[in-house]
Amino acid sequence: MLQSQLFGKTRKEAPSDEVAKNAKLLIRAGYIDKLQAGVYTYLPLGFRVLKKIEAIIREEMDAAGGQEILMPSLHPKDNWETTGRWDSMDDLYKVQDSSGRENALGPTHEEVVVPLAKQFVFSYKDLPLALYQIQNKFRMELRAKSGILRGREFIMKDLYSFHRDEADLAAYYEKMKGVYKRVFERMGIGAVTHLTFASGGSFAKYSHEFQTVTPAGEDTIHVCTKCGIAINQEVVADQKACPECGSDELTQEKAIEVGNIFELKTKYSAPFNLTYKDEEGKDQPVIMGCYGIGLGRLMGTIVEVLADEKGIVWPEEVSPFQVHLIDLSGKNEELKKEVQDVYEKLSAAGVAVLFDDRDLRAGEKFADADLLGISMRAVVSEKSLAAGGVEVKYRAEQEGKIVSKEEFFKLFVR
Repeated sequence: MLQSQLFGKTRKEAPSDEVAKNAKLLIRAGYIDKLQAGVYTYLPLGFRVLKKIEAIIREEMDAAGGQEILMPSLHPKDNWETTGRWDSMDDLYKVQDSSGRENALGPTHEEVVVPLAKQFVFSYKDLPLALYQIQNKFRMELRAKSGILRGREFIMKDLYSFHRDEADLAAYYEKMKGVYKRVFERMGIGAVTHLTFASGGSFAKYSHEFQTVTPAGEDTIHVCTKCGIAINQEVVADQKACPECGSDELTQEKAIEVGNIFELKTKYSAPFNLTYKDEEGKDQPVIMGCYGIGLGRLMGTIVEVLADEKGIVWPEEVSPFQVHLIDLSGKNEELKKEVQDVYEKLSAAGVAVLFDDRDLRAGEKFADADLLGISMRAVVSEKSLAAGGVEVKYRAEQEGKIVSKEEFFKLFVR
């Protein structure tokens, strides 16, 4: 991709109406554009990051036995009345057409996935079952002030599991804790993301959140210094010690919730009478769990946690391009041919490369490269060629090094 042709430009200043670091940097770097509070467009760079995050999540959900579907965003009012949430959920967007028919814009999909499962789950042989989707959600968020951390329209992965009994649910629930841990490790924030005990509401003593420690967080958690498990501030009054290891050595931190898992049990299956026949032909209630991850929120969290004073720092697995190739040939036509040769060979090898071919000074190009945060920067200049080839610098490192062109191309051989 030629940077001169990239839709979306870098800015020297952040928008004055943005407070959150994630929004300031992502808008300055040309990753997103704000349509209104809590509603953003993902520009080509941002969309590439979003797709990288999506691919990691999809890979882990598939490995955990999830089957991907795509459900409607427009939900019949009747379904939400069946669960009692049409009137009780205060952030539900409700829309009415000219005939008076009412629908909800889906903030979550229990009211859709349970009736769907009822059409196909009849016997114990149909269980367990795990269905997931990655889709836009809508919530009437009154505090949309944290960039893409808290949106009115946002993208979420929601997985719903269906089981014959609570023991089977418990086993899958434990499995998903490990799956989520791998997701956040691959995103580069695993070291500061904690499994957090939270209020379970009316259907379980606890639910579990995955909270990433950062000053930008809106939640307060108490992290066990011995095992790393945390407790949300909302339940800490009832839990003075770590529920995992019993230690009372807890440190208070600000954090962002990047994922959550719930044992729903029969909270949503019962209202829709979702049952199965056991081995004796008797009807039994289907037991459920649900598991959510906000993709945009995760993207914003990575920025909040890893960015430095120069700009964004993307981990390799979510970087929009594998390498940011910087052309410092200036008016030197022979050198320009060398840079073009590197670009063409990378492209031919299937390497995702952003080629800064713009007619700008070196300092401007380097500043933009730091702002964009692509995981690897490669510079071709008279200096690099005189020393043997290409100057390579990883965004998270302070210093680069010059390698031969042969060594450089080997970096992309898997």
